[in-house]
This record gives sequence, structure tokens and C-alpha cells, in this order.
Amino acid sequence: MKAAFAIVVAATLAVAACSGSDGSKPAAEQPAAKVTTTTTKPPPVAPLTGLADPTGAAQNRPLVSIKIDNDSSLARPQTGLEQADVVWDEVVEGQATRFLAMFQSSVPDVAGPVRSVRLTDPLIVWPVGGVFAYSGGAPYAVNAIAAAPVKAVNETSAGNAMFRDSSRRAPHNLYARPAQLFALGAEPTPPPALFDYATAKATTSGTPVTSVRVGFAGEFAVTYTWASGSGTWLRSTRAGPFVTKSGSQVAPNNVVVLSVVYGGTGLGQIGAEAQLVGQGPVKVFTNGHEIDGTWSRATKADRIELNGADGKPILLTPGQTWVELPDTSYAVDVVGVTPTPSSTP
Repeated sequence: MKAAFAIVVAATLAVAACSGSDGSKPAAEQPAAKVTTTTTKPPPVAPLTGLADPTGAAQNRPLVSIKIDNDSSLARPQTGLEQADVVWDEVVEGQATRFLAMFQSSVPDVAGPVRSVRLTDPLIVWPVGGVFAYSGGAPYAVNAIAAAPVKAVNETSAGNAMFRDSSRRAPHNLYARPAQLFALGAEPTPPPALFDYATAKATTSGTPVTSVRVGFAGEFAVTYTWASGSGTWLRSTRAGPFVTKSGSQVAPNNVVVLSVVYGGTGLGQIGAEAQLVGQGPVKVFTNGHEIDGTWSRATKADRIELNGADGKPILLTPGQTWVELPDTSYAVDVVGVTPTPSSTP
């Protein structure tokens, strides 16, 4: 009997021990603690550079496009070009060239000198909208930009957003204040991206090169030389380094050479227009490499697509891009990298 009583007592103590002295459930039966994980959202990206936009400034404003002079003796050095996200270099009458500079992620105090609109310009800005600033133009060109989905602003309607610099000779002395142009308001905000960009870990395809020369007529021919230290293409003309008023040499991260046909009245004539709907050859210079492919565009409302020989999108390096629009008759001369001699006999 005593043995049986001892067994009952031992069993009772064992149950009490498992239950805990306070009657709580055993530790093994307590609900598992919830684990909370925190994910860091990557910063937004500026649409026209592919660079991080940590302040979000580029997410809250439209695009401002400004037509800028390129007269070698009266317009240079230009102001603000080094701060543009994208610059387009197009042929106008006399086979001269002019720039269409796009500002969105960065806002210089002043940009210019501002010149007149051309028929090529509406085709460039159609897919991105925003503000388009110019000095004036022929009626057919003014009508064309008025029909585009942009807020077109000329010297008359700009108010304080444009001014004349008395130290320069007209008509090469009209300048714009981009901050005031942004304040005019336009859509869309932000604009869509024009290009696809590589990630930091992506490997650049293509062929290593040292420079490319785009054979625009005479003094407008331009050479870009790869500078590995800065990861940029240094822009030069026959007059030497292409330097802005700030003293900075223009040095984009990407150079896109779109060979196009100039229609209308013909290359170098009044009313010439780059045919930017359709397709043609493209050479992209990025991260010290040349990537050959095809540009294509179904309608003027679409952006221009850049695809390599494999049919995949060509990825640009995040940063500034210059787009050269030579006629298909112009030479594009590329200098390759000289191979290092092998030490093997």
C-alpha cells in the first residue's frame, strides 16, 4: 500500500512540475514570438539619367527642353549644357548643328543661348512632353511645336523666364532660367524614361574603343574620347575641348549616334527634318565600349527603342547622354583599343 501511495505522489509531482508552479502552460507550448523583417525601399530614380534621386525632386517636376545655339564664334561657350540630362545634336540649314537640351533631374540657374525651333524638335519631345523653350521660328516650325503635347514658351510669352544678356550680340544673347520654366507647369510629371539603363553589377557588352568622330560638316564635326578615370566621353571639336561657360568640358556618360535621313527640303536646307519614325542603324558608346544595333520607332508618340544585334535592349550607363543625329551620308569613324602585345614568344 505504501508503495502504491509513493507512486501516486511521484506522478502528481511530475505533473505539477510540467505544468509549472503557477499553473501556466509549459514553455514548449508558449506561442512562438513573431519575427518582423524590415525591407529598405530603394531610392527613386531620375527618369532621364537612371541615377538615384534620393530627394525625390525629379519625381515632382516635368521636363524642360531648351533649344540652344551652337554657332562656333558667337554662341560658345554655352551655359548650362553640362547639367542637362540629355542633349540632342541635330542638323539645321547650311549643315550647321544646334542642340536641344533636356533638363529634369538638375536645374541650372541659366541655360543658353536660346534659339529658334526646327521641324525635328517636335519629333524629339513628343513622347516626353513638358515645357519647350525657344526664341521663335518659321511659321511652319512654330505650328509644328504648337501641335506637340508640350507647353511651348517663346521669348514673348516667357516673361522673366528668359532674358537678354547685353554683353553678347543678338540673336545669340537670349538666355533661359530653367527654374522659372519649371514653375510654369506642364505634364507629365515626371516624364517617362527615354532609355534603358544597366545596373551597377551589369557587364557592358560590345567592343572596347578609345574614341568616335561624328562627321558633321566643317566646324560642327565632333569627337568623343573615352576617359576611363571619370567614366565619361570627352567632347571636342576641331577648335579643341568643348567647354561650357563654367569651364567644364562636356563629358557625357553615354553617346548615342542615330544615323537618320533628313527629309523635307533635304539635308542642310531650310525646312529639313530628321526622319525619327521608322528604323535605322545606331552606335551606342558607353563604359568604354561600342555597341552596334538598330534604332526603331513605330509612331512619334513612342520613344526610340535601341536594340543590339541580339534583339535585346541596349543598356546605357546611368548618367548624362548626348544623342548625335548625323545624316546617313556622314561618316562615323571609330578608333578601337590597341591590343596589348602578348608576352608569350
